[in-house]
Amino acid sequence: MYTSATPKTPAPSPASLLRQTGAGYFPIALIARLPFAMMVVGVLTLVVAARDTIALGGATSALTGLGPALIGPLLGAAADKYGQRPVVLIAGLVNSGLLALIAWLAFSPAPTSTLLVIAFLIGASTPQVAPLSRSRLVGIITRVYPRPRAARVLNGTMAYESAADEMAFVFGPVVVGLLATTAGPTAPVVGAAVLAVVFVTAFALHPTATVRAADAAPASRAPVRELFRFGVLVPVAGTLGMGLFFGSALTALTAFMAERGAPEQAGLVYGAMGLGSAALALAVALFPARFTLAARWTTFGAVLAAGAIALGLVTSVAGMLVTLLVVGIGIGPTLVTMYTLAAGRAP
Repeated sequence: MYTSATPKTPAPSPASLLRQTGAGYFPIALIARLPFAMMVVGVLTLVVAARDTIALGGATSALTGLGPALIGPLLGAAADKYGQRPVVLIAGLVNSGLLALIAWLAFSPAPTSTLLVIAFLIGASTPQVAPLSRSRLVGIITRVYPRPRAARVLNGTMAYESAADEMAFVFGPVVVGLLATTAGPTAPVVGAAVLAVVFVTAFALHPTATVRAADAAPASRAPVRELFRFGVLVPVAGTLGMGLFFGSALTALTAFMAERGAPEQAGLVYGAMGLGSAALALAVALFPARFTLAARWTTFGAVLAAGAIALGLVTSVAGMLVTLLVVGIGIGPTLVTMYTLAAGRAP
């Protein structure tokens, strides 16, 4: 449909991407990200309220975040082999069931070890909506756009995808805070389960689930061991570090708010970090080509590190909000850079 058989055929415009995906794709893919953004904060809020210990809450939240870091690449490999639709559909249903289970177990006499195992399984079964969405869009871009134009469109698309992640991480904790303060500590986890059933299922069944890159063929699929090449592991290690930062910052923020008598509002304050992150992530598309990926990672990684140090020096909620906004400025462009590197190096 988008060929260049004659010189008169116009080059595909950004609207071509929207026509290929359909207008409903981007809202579905955005909302389908919310369950993961909610579950890490929601599990922390739930366990702290149910067991009255921030240490256990932090441990369960950390395991929830560790699950996708360890199992996510394997789910991605399964999606490459069997197709996104069955993998995402099964993962979404299992994940929602586990979320409902931990909401019940937290207030039961179940031992701590059971909560920790379920928390890890929740993370491990998390549908990989964000990377799979990027995979779909990369496949469409390589089909629709000529190679010189594809690189520019890909950069802008990765900027949007990172901003979408950040918007989810902005609104996810905010929704958790609102639900926890108005409907109780189990509400955020139950809400995440409901969203997973509805929107992750819609994402799995969307027609774009069958999209592959223009030069992709079953015979050319790389084996799983290609996921562990050094060039692929560098951005993976970077995103793992970002995940560790998110988890530690959230736990520290919950303790900070607990000292002020409002631990359930940690999600509301945590959402401030995503505001600066989303804004700068979108701005990455405007960066000149001479501002290389390595320079971007180094520059904004330094901003993130400085903000992380400042977090330990804050003494007021207002100061915490400002510091989190600054930290977000470092997070957004760094994530975009990691995603771009991963897209270019993935087998």
